[in-house]
Amino acid sequence: MKRARHLAIAFIALLLVSGSVVLASDQNIVLRAGTELLVRLTTTLSTKANQNGDPWVGRVIEPIFAEGREVVPAGSTVDGRVTYVKEPGRATGTGQMRLVAETITTPQEGTFTIVASLENAQGAEGSKLKGEEGTIEGPGKDKKATAKEAGIDAAGGAAVGAMVHGGSGALYGAGIGAVAALVHGMAKKHKGVVLPQGTELTFVLTHTALSKQVAPPRPETSSQ
Repeated sequence: MKRARHLAIAFIALLLVSGSVVLASDQNIVLRAGTELLVRLTTTLSTKANQNGDPWVGRVIEPIFAEGREVVPAGSTVDGRVTYVKEPGRATGTGQMRLVAETITTPQEGTFTIVASLENAQGAEGSKLKGEEGTIEGPGKDKKATAKEAGIDAAGGAAVGAMVHGGSGALYGAGIGAVAALVHGMAKKHKGVVLPQGTELTFVLTHTALSKQVAPPRPETSSQ
């Protein structure tokens, strides 16, 4: 009798242990190295409006498969944050921004933490990716536009100089106009980074597993 009871207790313990093992193995989804995560932004980001730590949200464009099954369906939510913002300078420099993807929330599997690097940004209004850290750099000031402004201002200065001082005045006025154009161009800010809704971001997973976690509830937005 005691033996049967001990066997029953041992069998129940084995079931519990087996269950915990299954649960533990279910906490991660193993993927192949270099898996791409394609995300479409549902929020707009810019170096003018955002700062370090600001959140961003996107949707998965293409599903991700593991071991023959779809583990991250298209439409899953990707949450991340801005980790670096540099506004463009007035004389030199361009705006810069870095993003990190932190979690994926799927309809069936729940929420997973991820580690990934940004590899591409399509639809970022002339911005481009720079360096291994995935820094998005703004387009800067258009050199052709600056040259055009200088030409217009120089021509305007030459016309005024010619009317006042004749031929020599034209040369003098052109020089004044060119200097004015240069000062005007330096006063204008270079373009910053703008990532509008719909920008497509390509992340590459640097870890081969999505790690399961309990995500905090999203804050509710007031309807007023």
